[in-house]
Amino acid sequence: MKNRTLLGLFCIVLAVAVMFGVTPIVSKMSAGKIMVVQVKQMVAQGSMITADDIVKTEIGRFGVSDTVIRDEKQVVGKYAKTDLYSHINITPAMLSDNADSADDLLKTLDGTKQAVSITVPSYAAAVSGKLRNGDIVSIIVTEERNTTIPAELTYVKVITTTTSKGIDQDKAAQKKDGTYDAPATITLLVNSAQAKLLASYEANAKMHISLVFRGNNETAQKFLDAQEKVFGGAVDE
Repeated sequence: MKNRTLLGLFCIVLAVAVMFGVTPIVSKMSAGKIMVVQVKQMVAQGSMITADDIVKTEIGRFGVSDTVIRDEKQVVGKYAKTDLYSHINITPAMLSDNADSADDLLKTLDGTKQAVSITVPSYAAAVSGKLRNGDIVSIIVTEERNTTIPAELTYVKVITTTTSKGIDQDKAAQKKDGTYDAPATITLLVNSAQAKLLASYEANAKMHISLVFRGNNETAQKFLDAQEKVFGGAVDE
C-alpha cells in the first residue's frame, strides 16, 4: 500500500514537472519565429538569382537547419545548383558562385544559342585534357597547308568536354593513378553561323583548341561580347 502511495505521488510530481517545465520549453521552441530567404517562384538550375527572385519569409524556428540562409546578400548574385522552388528554405549547398556545370549551361539555351560538339583529334588538340567548363577558347583551323583562327571562332565558350564513355568533365571521377579519362569531344556554346562553320570544319579540316581565358564570368562575357561584334551584334542568322 505504501509503495502504491509513493508511486502515485511520484507520478503526480512527474506530471506537474512536465506541465510546468518541459511543455513550456517545447511550446516556446515551436512558437519561435525566424526570417529566412526563399524564392518567389521556381528558379531554374544554372540561373543567376536576382533581388526580384527572392522574398524574406517568417517561419517557425523549431526543426529548421542551422545552415538555412537568413541574409538575402548571401543569395543574390549566386547561381542555382538545382531547381529552386517557392516555400523551400535555401541553404548554401543549393548555391554556386558560377553556373558552370554542363546541365547549368545547357539549361540557359533559349533559341539564340546552340550547343555543338566537335571531335578531339588528339590529346594535344584539347589543351592536353585541361579544358574546363566555362573556359573561353579559340578554334585553330588547318585546311591543307593554311592554318588560321577564323574571325567567327576567335572567342567561344566551352560547355563541357566529354569522354568516349559519355562522361562530362564536371562528372568525371579521378582514377586511382590521379588521372582522368581523356576527352573525346568538346561541346561549345555558339550561334547558328558558328555551328555551320564548325560542322564544315569537322568534315573537311583539322581543328585545334587554344585556351584564351579562364576566370570570372564578367571578364569571360567581355570576350564573348567582342566575338558577337563580328556578327554585327546579331546572334543568329
